[in-house]
Amino acid sequence: MNRVDMSSLGDFLQQPWLATLATYRKDGSVLLSPVWWIWDGESFQISVDDGDWKEKHVRRNPRVSICISEEESYPGRAMEASGLVELIADPNGEGLLQIATKYCGPEVAKQYVKNNPAKSYWIMRVVPDKMRSVDHLDVPFLKNAVPQFPTTS
Repeated sequence: MNRVDMSSLGDFLQQPWLATLATYRKDGSVLLSPVWWIWDGESFQISVDDGDWKEKHVRRNPRVSICISEEESYPGRAMEASGLVELIADPNGEGLLQIATKYCGPEVAKQYVKNNPAKSYWIMRVVPDKMRSVDHLDVPFLKNAVPQFPTTS
């Protein structure tokens, strides 16, 4: 695995890959959650429903980690970031709409927000204090890798 500079990942942080967000429970164990996100050039923004466990966790311990990897192909690009969460009120879901648009397009995102049972939202803003990235395609023999998916009978 070759570590690469984040700037060499090109459009990676603009793609609609799922991220895995790590937050910490009261007992210190980790909750891993798949999340949608946006990157604004300085921070990751993740929407959570008011009262969600992730919100409760970061109120108690604001340290989080985020892991993102390309889902379209392997091997490919991946990155990990960690930092502290700042919770920003998003009472009308404008932040959620912006994030959902990245994943669903504008029309479906509007329906998603409208049909979400939550009454209000929070944006978890994470300015990373640590980031690392890898590009497995830098390893010459991995360029020929072909994932093997199980077949059903």
